[in-house]
Amino acid sequence: MPILKRLKALLDEAKVPYEVYNHALAYTAQEIAAKQHFSGNEMAKVVMLEVDDNLVMGVVRGNDKINLNEVRDSLGARHVRLATEDEFIARFPECEIGAMPPFGNLFGIKVYVDPALAQDEYIYFNAGNHVQTVHMKYKDFARLVQPEVKRLSGAMSKFAA
Repeated sequence: MPILKRLKALLDEAKVPYEVYNHALAYTAQEIAAKQHFSGNEMAKVVMLEVDDNLVMGVVRGNDKINLNEVRDSLGARHVRLATEDEFIARFPECEIGAMPPFGNLFGIKVYVDPALAQDEYIYFNAGNHVQTVHMKYKDFARLVQPEVKRLSGAMSKFAA
């Protein structure tokens, strides 16, 4: 079943209001925001990380970058790095690479959200492909996914994604 169908079923069952938008092909949060006419900060960007040998999903605002030092410190981890596509592609068979929605719970993956994104009233995110975006209230997302809010971006020097 395509991930958008599973996602819609989850949202409908939970009686969560949401909207799905179609847009021209776009690969980055900034491209999507420009095509949809909203701020890149409203887009939730998923970055796959390996934290102490565990695959996790880091979610930041579209204009922010993951700071690996910040992630390591805030999670109390020994080792943090960006996961390679080969390490996570099999976990998302229903999604186009780079378009995974931040619903790690649908894939058995722990989700961490940066506090800057957690403060937003609404978020947009990829719907599992590069031509559709979902818009919903952050509080509904948090209730369904139950992410841990941890600092993932910051002013330190080791940035990625």
